[in-house]
Amino acid sequence: MAWAPNNGKFAVCTVDRVVLLYDEQGERRDKFSTKPADAKYGKKSYVVKSMAFSPDSTKIAIAQTDNIIYVYKIGEEWGDKKVICNKFVQTSAVTCLLWPAEYAIIFGLAEGKIRLANTKTNKSSTLYGTESYVVSLASNVSGKGVLSGHADGTLVRYFFDDEGSGESQGKLLTHACPPYALAWGANSIIVAGCDKKIVAYGKEGQVMQTFDYSRDHSEKEFTVAATSPSGQSVVIASYNRLRVFNWSPRRSSWDEATPKEIPNLYTITALSWKRDGSRLCAGTLCGGVEQFDCCLRRSIYKNKFEMTYVGLSQVIVKNLSTGTRVVLKSHYGYEIDEVKIMGRDRYLVAHTSDTLLLGDLGSNKLSEVAWQGSGGNEKFFFENETVCMIFNAGELTLVEYGNNEILGSVRTEFMNPHLISVRLNERKQKGVEDNKKLAYLIDIKTIAIVDLAGGFNLGTVAHDSRIDWLELNETGRKLLFRDKKLRVRGMHFYGINWYIVLLWFQYCGRF
Repeated sequence: MAWAPNNGKFAVCTVDRVVLLYDEQGERRDKFSTKPADAKYGKKSYVVKSMAFSPDSTKIAIAQTDNIIYVYKIGEEWGDKKVICNKFVQTSAVTCLLWPAEYAIIFGLAEGKIRLANTKTNKSSTLYGTESYVVSLASNVSGKGVLSGHADGTLVRYFFDDEGSGESQGKLLTHACPPYALAWGANSIIVAGCDKKIVAYGKEGQVMQTFDYSRDHSEKEFTVAATSPSGQSVVIASYNRLRVFNWSPRRSSWDEATPKEIPNLYTITALSWKRDGSRLCAGTLCGGVEQFDCCLRRSIYKNKFEMTYVGLSQVIVKNLSTGTRVVLKSHYGYEIDEVKIMGRDRYLVAHTSDTLLLGDLGSNKLSEVAWQGSGGNEKFFFENETVCMIFNAGELTLVEYGNNEILGSVRTEFMNPHLISVRLNERKQKGVEDNKKLAYLIDIKTIAIVDLAGGFNLGTVAHDSRIDWLELNETGRKLLFRDKKLRVRGMHFYGINWYIVLLWFQYCGRF
């Protein structure tokens, strides 16, 4: 089974080698038959061992025991023609498969090799080889690391990019039995198999926790595992039972939740977690597929939005009138406190212990910036559609939606949208790649202009009367301001050279 990254399609391959396609409500919308590597051996000469959607959700890779991987283009719409766009012939049966990056399919072979298939060049290459059958594959939360489990109990780790973690590559550990149930969480690796023990290993292979069910006669061998998209939860399946483990950041350990017991479900052979974290699907030996709702809590906000907390660090915000959804997630795994929707029900605001999450529901741009708690005393201003202005204890902080770094921070006591002007790349200029400017009041009679992209002051403007309104033009090269005597003045500047031009306007109500 496999969920599409865009959450819109769910694929199930049955024992008769037919792929069934469902929408996110669970209604079957399409299907297609897989093909053998060699037609002369017949359509029943192989078994489909694994499959995965492409990152753009328009293709499905199928791993088969007749030594081949087929990539089917299924299109973006239901009913689009299904065509084979890639095929990768191997020297032994393909046992498991992942598709973490745009062109790269990672797969394991019965002969023990872990290989990479490039869908752009239509060629495959070996990442590393072992002498033992590959029984499982798992990737980390970012998809830039791969962990393979082998029949002799060996676990091998490989990074395309260790993202500065400094974690080692190569053989990581040897488990007591074949690691058929393998999960790579945000903070550790969980392994289980036929010995009825679940073991959590640290980042360098040391044993952190052991959950021993060998004395439980109702428990059978563990067959498959799945990690939530956030990496904060792991589900391990066996016979008639799903065991759920949640990571506790405060104690740095895994907590076992109440197991899900389902009589007559029989052995669970496949698990797939929806990419937004809201659904978990389990496939059984008898051909059934069960779909479970995954949430810690659900609430209705202002009678307009549904908040579904699918994990400690992930919340799905759904607009009840339009049906659109946004997944708000802490990339650092911090627990999200209450989510608020502000600024004419368009902007998301949420705190964690060390970060601040912001989002624009209109453009679907989300940000997470480092933020020290201030007791919730911040004031948020959403007059500008590209940047959030946050005022706290005499400091103005700017966060650009979609950017995970603070854009700029200045000291000012005058927090009024009419006394602050921000311009971010609103008009393209020849020779200017990144144009981000801020104008604000240092004191009641002095304006400062800052280049936010370069991080330096362009200059200041001192006036002889109290200023009560100011605005930069789209390019950030002209400044217009008004004083209490209703006099409007304009300024044109290049760099730090200022040319003052007195502009006369007849006062009208718009000021």
